Amino acid sequence: MELSPIQKDILIALINLQRQKNRAVKGEEIAELINRNPGTVRNQMQSLKVLGLVEGVPGPKGGYKATGGAYQALNVTAVDHEAAVPIYRNNTVVSDATAAEINFTTVRHPDLCNGFIKVIGNIRDFREGDTVQIGPTPVNHLIVRGDIIGRDDSQNSLLFSITEMVSLPKKPVMNYIKRPSIYINTNATIQEAARVLIRNNIHGAPVEDKGSVVGVITFKDIGDALASGNLKRKVKDIMTKDLVTVDGKMPLYEAVKVFNQHNVGRLIVTIDGVPRGILSKTDVLHELAVY
Repeated sequence: MELSPIQKDILIALINLQRQKNRAVKGEEIAELINRNPGTVRNQMQSLKVLGLVEGVPGPKGGYKATGGAYQALNVTAVDHEAAVPIYRNNTVVSDATAAEINFTTVRHPDLCNGFIKVIGNIRDFREGDTVQIGPTPVNHLIVRGDIIGRDDSQNSLLFSITEMVSLPKKPVMNYIKRPSIYINTNATIQEAARVLIRNNIHGAPVEDKGSVVGVITFKDIGDALASGNLKRKVKDIMTKDLVTVDGKMPLYEAVKVFNQHNVGRLIVTIDGVPRGILSKTDVLHELAVY
């Protein structure tokens, strides 16, 4: 359906205001948003009603509502239960705006990585050179960052040069335990623990006592003990006893939140309540490092 620029402006404004206010929208509100005469908006509404893109709502609290056809005319998918995808302009979230689509336009170009975002919401404050962040998206937790290089008000879209993209996998953490876990006994000496870590090329390991995991020992713990002159102490005396565990079925992106919440570098991974391995921040970085 071929719409005039003013009709597109009115429909975009109507959808944006309808999302914000969750009610019918008056013509005067649309006119104020797009800086047009209210009479012009009313005249255009008659044409949009005939096209089946707008319906009128009578009464004191009435106004206009966009139909499903309006979303189709603007190539925007209508979603019954919408998950908002936040948009940030210069590190500040744009209120009442969500990304409807993210498209990459130069995927084959050897030097450029550009894209455009179709937005539901007000984009009129964006200027060339502004920084933008989209996401995280609800399913794959994708975050895209870049610099604005253009704006298309007729499509309510932003063109930007992409500088960074990050997506945390949603596969369970049990998939990232690469090798059988190495356990160190509570009664091992500091020297014995260091040998185990070096021999297995790991920075830390769970500590077990009578078949149960009771702590975690790391090179940092060993280094702190050596620096204080406690060379004869055993693992049980220097290990970290406050265990942070995650279920093996937890998605990796949720485990990353646990790292930050507890300010730890390692998590004990359990399967059916039984400790089966250890996940470190280094494991996560290795997963994200795709070459």
